[in-house]
Amino acid sequence: MSTFITVATISEIPVGQTRVVSIAGRSIALCHVENDGLYAIDNICTHDDGPLGEGKLNQDCIECPRHGALFNVKDGKAKTLPAIGRVSTHEVRVVDGEVQVALNPVTSTGL
Repeated sequence: MSTFITVATISEIPVGQTRVVSIAGRSIALCHVENDGLYAIDNICTHDDGPLGEGKLNQDCIECPRHGALFNVKDGKAKTLPAIGRVSTHEVRVVDGEVQVALNPVTSTGL
């Protein structure tokens, strides 16, 4: 069973925005996708370790602010070059207005 950790309140993450949190020493980008809910991904681009949480969220994709690689926040897949590997995604739930995340193990950067 997954262990969920409260990291924010839903009001702290406006629709269309991201918020970076730290969980057990890992930097996680919480992404609030319009009409679709919250998603959590590792806050690290697989191309050059750029901070994804500082990038622009456009629907269900986030753009790395360094070189423009796009990642789908739902499944972590790289959508454009220069990134080719996926980022780890994590389970998210909202309970009584609190955003909770369960960390998944680090995945490989395979396609």
